[in-house]
Amino acid sequence: MSEWIEGRNAVLEAFRSGRTVDRVYLLEGCQDGPLHTIAREARKKNTIVTYVPRERLDQLSKTKAHQGVLAQVAAYDYASVEDILARAKEKGEPPFLILLDNVEDPHNLGAVIRTANLAGAHGVIIPKRRSVGLTATVAKTSAGAINYTPVAKVTNLVRTMEELKKEGIWFACADMGGQSMYQTDMSGPIGLVIGNEGEGVSRLVREACDFVVSIPMRGDIDSLNASVAAGVLSYEIVRQRLTENKKK
Repeated sequence: MSEWIEGRNAVLEAFRSGRTVDRVYLLEGCQDGPLHTIAREARKKNTIVTYVPRERLDQLSKTKAHQGVLAQVAAYDYASVEDILARAKEKGEPPFLILLDNVEDPHNLGAVIRTANLAGAHGVIIPKRRSVGLTATVAKTSAGAINYTPVAKVTNLVRTMEELKKEGIWFACADMGGQSMYQTDMSGPIGLVIGNEGEGVSRLVREACDFVVSIPMRGDIDSLNASVAAGVLSYEIVRQRLTENKKK
């Protein structure tokens, strides 16, 4: 399962064939036509373009014949946000989404996908920038869940949230300064937003959320690993939904 494509023709054909390319590394300072064409194709697809010195390309290259360009491709195909909503509709359930903001560790993403599958979430949404993609490490850490739980990659997380609000979805930002998860109603259509351990959820994404929810802490440290936090909050959503169904 390849994650890298090397060489000008190979990278250009990857774009033209419709493959999902997460990031392109181009030789900085190079002015020739083929690399400009690749950069143009990348921008058409909203692929991140990073210019790096030759030493960095040589370091990343396995063939040592990169011709000034390397592309990182998704090990698995991405879904669309519409696919995720359709999945909820097919099951006759209120949408349950997990959104990851600035989570760059592939082990965390894989673990969240695994949790999403087991907790019955309909899909995971990640941003194109400052996020790990669907790599082989993510797939392995997900323990196979990546084959069953759709992951959508969006250009702008805030804009996506605003569109989803029109579908009746509420967004809960995970942050230790929020209201206890036991006192927050998350039984309806919900998008759970998780940030990374260091910075948490970014300001703009947090402001786009409808409320902030926290996990009660009793220990001496003040934060949980991102995937663990996602797991704890996901199962509180499961608990609330089960309780709500019993009332009906």
